[in-house]
Amino acid sequence: MDWDDARYFLAVAREGQMLGAARRLGVSQALLSRRMASFERAVGARLLDRGTRGCTVTEDGRAMLESAERVEAEMLAGIAQVQGREDEVCGTVRIGAPDGFGSAFLAPRLQRLITAYPSLRVQLVPVPRSFSLSQREADVAVMVGRPEKGRLRVRRLTDYGLSLYAATGYLDQAGRPTTLADLRDHVLVGYVEDLIYTPELNYSGEMLRDWRSTIEVSTAIGQFEAVRSGAGIGILHDFMAAGQPDLVRLFPERTLTRTYWTVWHEAMRVERRVQVVVDFMDRLVRDDRPLFRRE
Repeated sequence: MDWDDARYFLAVAREGQMLGAARRLGVSQALLSRRMASFERAVGARLLDRGTRGCTVTEDGRAMLESAERVEAEMLAGIAQVQGREDEVCGTVRIGAPDGFGSAFLAPRLQRLITAYPSLRVQLVPVPRSFSLSQREADVAVMVGRPEKGRLRVRRLTDYGLSLYAATGYLDQAGRPTTLADLRDHVLVGYVEDLIYTPELNYSGEMLRDWRSTIEVSTAIGQFEAVRSGAGIGILHDFMAAGQPDLVRLFPERTLTRTYWTVWHEAMRVERRVQVVVDFMDRLVRDDRPLFRRE
């Protein structure tokens, strides 16, 4: 098995499409496609589902991805150790992220980054909007939905699930819905519709065609707190709801899936401090992957 094939597979899995991966690797799309086919033959399993909107990693592909990422991480760590480059990482990196991912997941784990790179200064801006990398509003951004324009480097960070949740106190008072249609008789918590900044977040209609929110909150954190307090039923991020004993997951078969993408400007590709942060977030998500893929 050729390590280059595994490296190409990593690029396709992270980019989510052949064209973007080929550009990132500096090879033709035709060559990359042939190498992927060769890699799948060597492994003996289909690793990618190819569609008109890009490539999706299969179940076998996810297992291979985790193994390949571990090998890559060990190689990079070894190179960094030999070259003594950890001490060279310094300066400020501003990370822009959706409030749910930024506040609930990333912020509590930033101490690990500073411990590894004590000369690095990190600014986290977790707000519910998009960031302009060209205008340097952020050095690295986590986005919902893959950006298609601009001189950007893009890497798939992780898929994540969203499900219906309610607090036990609310269900004790209002009763538990037995069908999705029953939701019409409940207090529903959702986004402020005219403040939704990306179509990827306009998902309430996917859960219930005529969803009507009684309580509208413009942030994921705000919706989470409203539902947890017993205000009503809402569509929450599974990784935020995990480990909350007072939250009940309703209709788990109706889980929705979205994707976080790590994005940074082409001009920042040689900045070691930026690459360190990008790789750090990859490792965090890989280590806590069950949070994002709740069964």
